[in-house]
Amino acid sequence: MANEGSYYVPAQSKWPIIASIGLFLTLLGAGMMMNDMSAGVKDSSAHYVFYTGGLLMAWMLFGWFGNVIQESRSGLYSAQMDRTFRWGMFWFIFSEVMFFGALFGTLFYVRVLSVPWLAGEGDGAMTHELLWPEFTAQWPLMVNPDNDLFVGAADVVDPFHLPLLNTLLLVASSITLTLAHHALRARNRLRVKQWLVATVVLGVAFLFFQAAEYIEAYHELGLTLSAGIYGSTFFLLTGFHGAHVTLGAIMLAIMLVRVHKGHFEADNHFGFEAASWYWHFVDVIWVGLFIFVYLV
Repeated sequence: MANEGSYYVPAQSKWPIIASIGLFLTLLGAGMMMNDMSAGVKDSSAHYVFYTGGLLMAWMLFGWFGNVIQESRSGLYSAQMDRTFRWGMFWFIFSEVMFFGALFGTLFYVRVLSVPWLAGEGDGAMTHELLWPEFTAQWPLMVNPDNDLFVGAADVVDPFHLPLLNTLLLVASSITLTLAHHALRARNRLRVKQWLVATVVLGVAFLFFQAAEYIEAYHELGLTLSAGIYGSTFFLLTGFHGAHVTLGAIMLAIMLVRVHKGHFEADNHFGFEAASWYWHFVDVIWVGLFIFVYLV
């Protein structure tokens, strides 16, 4: 059993190099797909490169985290290692805060500066008069400066329909996850499982209704990535958030499996806490999206 003064030195591992290769192939494949879409290429190897990278990343995560779980349950980690894991998760979530901060910054820059400039405010009056004299600044931007090339959406997404439902689902999931955490501290494993199942179900329901919202926006409202800056920012922000919800739901599902196997103690369950931190972060980001993408 490790003690406060000890520090665990892991054995040599193949996982870092596999992670590097998987990440490289995933990003390469994604870049190739975007280039193919821009060039109108229908048949290429881009998808295979992307999926190969994704499978390598999944294998790496499963194997690497499996090793960490084995080491932890073998008593190899000390309190100092626990603090190291906590700081690592803190900086990871901080990096995600900065990531979404950049996306929100893009949205605010477009709404507050770019669109008014194109409509003639500030130093853009000459450009406006020469190129788009009929363009009027508004948000959401339904009529683009060059509306022949980038046809705007027919209408905005109703915030009090599926977006409001999804907001309620995610807020409820934060409550059920908190109840699961309290049950774990109280050593009530049955309640932990029940509340975790409820949290995962709510997360999956969120993804289902977001997919339904995308289908409705695409087919009924004409809101696409080609619908101008409103469509681009909408799908950029909500799409990346949906990816984070997917990852968070997978993490919580793994926590459920671990609880079922008897992992975690009332005073030693950092893996559960880390997944909870991530999920609460994702929920807070959605509240910001609901306000600034749908309402304001």
